[in-house]
Amino acid sequence: MTPPSRPSAPVPAAGLPDLTDLLASARVVALPMRVRFRGITEREAVLLRGPEGWTEFSPFVEYDDAEAAAWLRAAVDFGWTRHEPAADSVPVNATVPAIAAEDVPDLLRRYPGCTTAKVKVAEPGTSVDDDVARVAAVRRVMGEDAAVRVDANGLWSLDDAEAALGRLAPFRLQYAEQPVASVADLAELRSRVAGLGIPIAADESVRKASDPLAVARAGAADVLVVKAQPLGGVTAAGRIVAEAGLPCVVSSALDTSVGLGMGAFLAAEAMAPGYAAGLGTAAMFAGDVTTDPLLPVDGRVAVRRVEPDGELLDRWAAAPERTAWWEARLRRVHALLAAG
Repeated sequence: MTPPSRPSAPVPAAGLPDLTDLLASARVVALPMRVRFRGITEREAVLLRGPEGWTEFSPFVEYDDAEAAAWLRAAVDFGWTRHEPAADSVPVNATVPAIAAEDVPDLLRRYPGCTTAKVKVAEPGTSVDDDVARVAAVRRVMGEDAAVRVDANGLWSLDDAEAALGRLAPFRLQYAEQPVASVADLAELRSRVAGLGIPIAADESVRKASDPLAVARAGAADVLVVKAQPLGGVTAAGRIVAEAGLPCVVSSALDTSVGLGMGAFLAAEAMAPGYAAGLGTAAMFAGDVTTDPLLPVDGRVAVRRVEPDGELLDRWAAAPERTAWWEARLRRVHALLAAG
């Protein structure tokens, strides 16, 4: 067993740890997933250890270095800044990938106590009929009192979104997350479906935008879905939520339990009452980096920092060529941040 690395040195006044310190603690892992989600069956991440504990850097592999820079800022913020938990735990939703309707009951058993479900829709290669059947299955299993939300990841056109939400409206959706891609289309769709009683939530239009507040100023959403890593960390994301003035739901970026801990701190601090966070996604992994993963218990996850286990870091270590790829990426993104 390889023991976890020692903590890195305190962050310098410039706000960025030395690259040597980051690389000294870096552990690259590849965690297997139970089902394909977001087009992948294995999630790669870099774990880093700062003076305040372990943190995570895991921008998706297709993101360029400029977009990945916010994720490194988030890792530094969590590992080198003391954050006090604002609650002991936060409620979380079950996450239902684009699976067949008949597989929904088995999947929901992994989320004990959850009374909210987020259902993926608009998956390439599937139809609106598939989406309706999946949402109907979730409603049937969870009951009439459950909150059911859908997430299209911006893959519908404006007209397709309007038609699909018309068919999904009878299932009393809590909201539709990023049904269309652009802020302008979100605003137009919000107007078109006002009579259906389906609030519109923005995700990609916040976390992937050069101006994450544009969606709020445009009146394009009723709810913001925020993720700690893409928005630069607990501190930066908390400021964005406060400035937006809209209720927010904190969600996972398909993080390991270490990154979910970062999200839980943000959710306890910034999330709107009455909503469940999308932070139960450790249930989607067949392996994790800790013997005490941040899994839902009675529909909630604890707000705590997660300590990786050395044996599990070894078991799920990425292949040497992937480790080299991530270390090179870390060097490049660090250089971008260092250059201001």
